[in-house]
Amino acid sequence: MSVTSSPEATTATDTSADAPVTTVATLEPVAEAQASAEAAHGDTHTTTAHAEEHASGGLPQFQTEHWAGQMVWLVIIFLVLFVLIAKVFAPRLRKVIDTRGATIAEDLANARAIRDEAEAQAKDAAAETAAAHVAARKLAADAKAKAAAEQAAAQAKEDARLNAVLAESEASIRAKRDEALSHVTEIATDTASALIEKLTGKAPTKTALTAALKKA
Repeated sequence: MSVTSSPEATTATDTSADAPVTTVATLEPVAEAQASAEAAHGDTHTTTAHAEEHASGGLPQFQTEHWAGQMVWLVIIFLVLFVLIAKVFAPRLRKVIDTRGATIAEDLANARAIRDEAEAQAKDAAAETAAAHVAARKLAADAKAKAAAEQAAAQAKEDARLNAVLAESEASIRAKRDEALSHVTEIATDTASALIEKLTGKAPTKTALTAALKKA
């Protein structure tokens, strides 16, 4: 905007170069008038803008003439989001899911391997236990058979010793009996000879008495 000078200010400036105070005092009302005019012009422009906005229908996104640009931006934003999701977020998410799945699969495989190993060890332990039971039963049977054989051998030995003692005793008894019987025969022969001699007055012969006793 241009500044308009009053005739009084021009005259004061031209005629009185030695009076600056009077010139400043004369220019102050002019500056205040210009500021008031500019403020009034700004208020008028603001009021006009609000009136135009109110008359146009409100927010621009609800105005049909702006829909084409908004659709373009929506398509651009959708494409950007699609590219970000397809190229950045989805691969990362897929990688995380695949890594997690691989970890879970590996853990399951390790768990199955540990389970299979435990089952194999349990089967081996059961087989070893069964083999130990069989060996123990065999050892017990062998020990029992050995003890029975030793007992039978000892019993047979003892029986043989007892039989030998019994046979020896029987032989001794028979010998003593035969000896006793021989003495009895001799005594009987002597007694019979004495009786016959006393009764008949004649002693019989020893041979005849022995034959008679054997017949008796």
